[in-house]
Amino acid sequence: MIILKDDYDISLMRSAGRLVAETLLLVEDCVKPGITTVYLDKIAEEFITKHGAKPSFKGLYGFPSSLCISVNEQVVHGMPGFYELKEGDIISIDCGALLKGFHGDAARTFSVGKVSKETQSLIDVTKDCFFEGIKFAQVGNRLTDISHEIQSYVEGWGFSVVRDFVGHGIGKHVHEDPEVPNFGKPGRGPKLQTGMVLAIEPMINIGGHRVKTLDDGWTVVTSDGSLSAHYENTVAILPDGPEILTLIK
Repeated sequence: MIILKDDYDISLMRSAGRLVAETLLLVEDCVKPGITTVYLDKIAEEFITKHGAKPSFKGLYGFPSSLCISVNEQVVHGMPGFYELKEGDIISIDCGALLKGFHGDAARTFSVGKVSKETQSLIDVTKDCFFEGIKFAQVGNRLTDISHEIQSYVEGWGFSVVRDFVGHGIGKHVHEDPEVPNFGKPGRGPKLQTGMVLAIEPMINIGGHRVKTLDDGWTVVTSDGSLSAHYENTVAILPDGPEILTLIK
């Protein structure tokens, strides 16, 4: 069941979304060679809790950390640890926060120092396809109008869209209906209505779209070992168009 949010709910979600955005900016400033992923997780958790919120992911389905941190060929759900970032790595950071009863959820992929042109293109296209997709996040459109635009944009650049993991509705729970795929034909799925709030999150690979989960039961990697990037925001569907709740202008 899709749970529509009223104006008051969305005002609360703005607070959660802003905190997530601020956390990601803080973490981005710390991304550099020699830094461990567990350190990034620590500073994020401290920042979130200092602001009276709770990390959305810690304990969710048994996940042990506050951030999902995925490096290089890792797609999503990477667990922070003692890996030290190296020049040329890319790192995807997925952050959620529960504040005033509602969740915010967003992800970014950052380069660690200098990366190749192809790698930078992957990061840029992953971000850009999100913004191409939400042009269709308009009341009266169908959900997969967003999905189709994301896929078309990505494949136009020669990259591939992960099929096994998708975006989702969000509100008082991290994961709500509907699922939000980043691929598919347009004109399908539920009609977009005022008050729907969606976590739209393209996961894009340089190589093929297939992925697999490692033996830890969490970390998802590309099947062919190619690099992957992730970009996500929490988006409210409003009468005058979409509002991104997890992006500081």
